[in-house]
This record gives sequence, C-alpha cells and structure tokens, in this order.
Amino acid sequence: MDYTEKMLRDDALKGKNIIVTGGGSGLGKAMSKYFMELGAKVAITSRNLEKLQNTAKDLEEATNGTCFAVQCDVRHYEQVEQMRDQVIQEFGSVDILLNNAAGNFISPTERLSANAFDTIIDIVLKGSKNCTMALGKHWIDNDEKEKNVLNIVTTYAWTGSAYVVPSATAKAGVLAMTRSLAVEWAKYGIRFNAIAPGPFPTKGAWDRLLPGDLKDKFDLAKKVPLKRVGEHQELANLAAYLVSDFSAYVNGEVITIDGGEWLKGAGQFNLLEAIPEEMWDQLEAMIKAKKGD
Repeated sequence: MDYTEKMLRDDALKGKNIIVTGGGSGLGKAMSKYFMELGAKVAITSRNLEKLQNTAKDLEEATNGTCFAVQCDVRHYEQVEQMRDQVIQEFGSVDILLNNAAGNFISPTERLSANAFDTIIDIVLKGSKNCTMALGKHWIDNDEKEKNVLNIVTTYAWTGSAYVVPSATAKAGVLAMTRSLAVEWAKYGIRFNAIAPGPFPTKGAWDRLLPGDLKDKFDLAKKVPLKRVGEHQELANLAAYLVSDFSAYVNGEVITIDGGEWLKGAGQFNLLEAIPEEMWDQLEAMIKAKKGD
C-alpha cells in the first residue's frame, strides 16, 4: 500500500465546518485540501489576505469544495473574534478548530532579543489560546455539542530542544492546554487532541529555518529511524481522522508522527551543537537576507 494515499472515505467530513489557522501554505494547506476532499467546508486564516485568497482559489479548483479566506492575526483576540464571526456568518456554524499557525527561529537563545522570543510565544501559545477561547466560549454559550479542537505541537514540546527554545516553550504550553481542556470542557461536548509531527519539510518554513545549503548539511532525515521525512498526505490523513467522528472516543491525546525520530534522540535540533560560532554569523546573515527578498 502507498502511504501517500488518502485514508478516509470521501464523505467522512461532510457537513463539517473547519477553521484552519496558518492555512495559506505548507502543512496547513495540505490538511485543508484533504478536509475539503472529504466534504468539509474550510476557512483558512493568516495575516496575508492575498496569499490566502490565492490558496483558497487553488484549493477550490483542486477539490470542487468550499474554502473561505479570512485575514486574521491570531496574536490579537479581537481579530480572532472577528474572524470567528465572519466564518459563522459565511458557514452558519463552526465545528472544528485546527490551531496550526506557528513561527520559529533557529538560533542560540542568547542571540535572541526579548521581542523575538515574544513573537514566537505570541503566535504559537497566545494565538492558540485566543482561537481556543473565542471558539470555545461561543460553543459553550450557545450550548453547541460535538465540537473539537486539534492542536499542532511538536515532539520537543515534552523533550525540549536546544536552539528553538521559544518554540519549545510555546508548544509545551499548547500541549498542556490541550490535555487540561480535554478534561475540563468534555462536559460541554468539546474534544481536544494534538499531533506532534517530526520532519515534514515545507518550502517556505524550511527555507527560513535552514537557508542556503544548510538543509543538506543538516539533513534531519538522517535522525529518523525510517530514514525519510514525512509526506504531507500522511499528516493530513491523521489530522482528518482526529477531526472526524470516527475518533469520537479519542480525547486528550497527543499522537506523534515522526518515524521514531524523538525516540532515537530527544531534541530535534540538538545536532546543531556542531555549528561553530562563525557559522552562526553566516546563518544569521542568510536569514536576514532571506527576509529581505
């Protein structure tokens, strides 16, 4: 069997309305596409409306489904509330929230400014909190049942990892929130689960994290016992299952999909210990140059 094939039956998400934060590209786009193929209506959000609209058009053409682009900076609660209300006005209701929006820096922590650290915390942890609270309060206030939240975390949420400390800190908070609310809000008919992906390369994110030829020098597939990185459809398959009614008895879980990477060596970026100080200067210069493109 081809592990890149689609897993669920075509109507598995029919009638479901889903919000995917960070849905304009990469893994968010891949998951959104599969949700639409399974019959869901999907609202994708990020700060870049033009990019979102282009993605929504691509996804609708590829799936014959419905994709609604909504501009939103998840760091700001009032924008999240406005986004929620726009989606409800468009779709009538929201059944599922996928907290996927993220940011990251690869850097020695002492090189980070306080603002750089805060930026990651605000996008990942505060953003996930804002979306969860805005949707959760709405569901609870309106007595809407059978809702669920899926959070994208990472294996270093529990192992920690050098050189990505803001991300590890934020993702650990998201994981704790997932497990806590899975218990607290189950009485309201709201489920919470998380996925911890290993290396699933996306051009935009990985080019920013490892610009130039660094992707070749630090090939994360070499750390995976299966000797490969993940295919986007594999992650989309797992996400679709966890947001579907087939997983109705799964609550408070974090499912790792990393080919055994974290078991082989805790800390996804610990191998960067080998980078000399001079190379960090070059890396920083390349990242700044990439931002200016």
